[in-house]
Amino acid sequence: MRVAKWGNSLAVRLPKDVVDKLALREGDEINLGVSEGPGATFEVSREPSRAEKVEAALEELRKLRGTLPADIQFDREEANAR
Repeated sequence: MRVAKWGNSLAVRLPKDVVDKLALREGDEINLGVSEGPGATFEVSREPSRAEKVEAALEELRKLRGTLPADIQFDREEANAR
């Protein structure tokens, strides 16, 4: 990869194989990092999209279904009593 000037910043183009491997699309958020040590490497990872985050949260909620005892009674007045 070659580093190029882009306005006041520096930029690199990601090779197609990296884009394909991470399933990147225009507008995706990515994390960039550099590993420590003498053989430091450049790491790129994709942030989950908003839809993926919502789906993950819903999946966690689905795991909680049916975990309350069958005989539980919720009393709104009792829950809001001060």
